[in-house]
Formats: sequence, C-alpha cells, structure tokens
Amino acid sequence: MKMQAWLCLLFFVFLVGCEAKPLQPPVDSQEATQRSSQDLARQQGSETPPALTQPKEQAQQEAFSPFYVYKDVGSRENHYIPSGFMPNGACINFNDRWQESCNTGKTCIRVEYDLECSRAGQRWAGIYWLNPPNNWGQRKGGFNLKGATKLTFWARGEEGGEQIEEFTVGGITGDYPDTDKIVLGPVILSNQWKKYTVDLRGRDLSYISGGFAWSTNEEVNGETCIFYLDDIRYE
Repeated sequence: MKMQAWLCLLFFVFLVGCEAKPLQPPVDSQEATQRSSQDLARQQGSETPPALTQPKEQAQQEAFSPFYVYKDVGSRENHYIPSGFMPNGACINFNDRWQESCNTGKTCIRVEYDLECSRAGQRWAGIYWLNPPNNWGQRKGGFNLKGATKLTFWARGEEGGEQIEEFTVGGITGDYPDTDKIVLGPVILSNQWKKYTVDLRGRDLSYISGGFAWSTNEEVNGETCIFYLDDIRYE
C-alpha cells in the first residue's frame, strides 16, 4: 500500500515538471551556425565579421643609379672605353689622365683637336666611348640602360668659343646595332666648366654600345680647338 502511494507521488511530480518546462522546438543546424557567428561578431565589437581586403598593387621602380662613362681614369665605375677614334685619330691628342683644374675627382679628359692636321685632309674628328673597345657593331657588348632619363657631363674650352658639332648617345650600327641615337649640338664651349644634359626620356636604351661620343670639324673652329670633359654619366 505504501509502495503504490510513492509511485503516485513520483508520477505527479513528473507531470508538474513537464508543465513548468515545455519542450523547445528543434533548431535548424544552419540557423544555429548563423546565430553562433553573429554572437561571435558581437563579442568582437561588430555585427558581422569584417571583409578581408587585398592591398592594391603599386608599380615600384628602383631609382636608376649613376652609370658612368667616365668618372676618373682607371675607375672601376667606368663602363665604356674611348677607343672609337674618328676617322682614324690622326689629328687628335687625347689625354684622360689630365690633373689640372678638373671639375671633380682627381683626373679629367683633355682633347686637342689639331686643326692644321685636319685641314690637310680629314677636316673632321671625333671619339666614341665604346663597349667592348673598338666595337662598331660587329660584336655584342651593349648595356641595357632602361631607367635612365638623361646623360650629363661637364665640359669647358681652353679659351672659350670652341665648337663641338655633336655630342652623341648610341648610334652604333652593324650586326649588333644600338637601339637608339640621341644627339646634342652644336655646342659652343665657355672657358668655365658647365654642365650639359642629353634628354633620354622616351628613348629606347635597351642596348647601347656607344655610350658617348663627340665630333666636330675644322670649319667651325678657329686656330685651335682644345677642350676638357669630366664626370660623364647616365642618371
């Protein structure tokens, strides 16, 4: 009799518990996942996780380092050799070890164009700085100078009034030709050092064997033509 009373009491407690805590409807698993993500976002201080953004690609070009044709005699930074004497160098006295009144460094270049010699036959003269030496396009050897925007050099005349018809970048032909030719001139020199610039913007400098050249003739000069060059470089 007592056992039946205990069973009745347990059944009554069960019924009361079911009425106090009704069963919750099942939650869809996708909805549960979404709620969990939203809860996590709220904890992080935002309603939804921030979107990942990719940085924009920006083209970066390294600055073109000075590339010397001539810095000082024997310098390891010199890249071209004054070996292209035109038409044959017979009327040119060339000294790239000159040490008096240079613009920068220990040495500079002194050029004496013998006009009396020139008037006897050749009537013009010039020198090309070439790589490799004496290369008029028969061999490979040019430099890729993309990125350079100018060639600069310093020059002065012995007395002033000396005239150089052309200062030239590139222009070598042959089996392995230069990819461009740029000319500055004519230039009338002062007896004081002056900086000159050859504009290379927009030019094809992917292969240059003729790094630098000058040329002139006897007709545009007087009794003498002596001039100096220094610090020839691409920038």
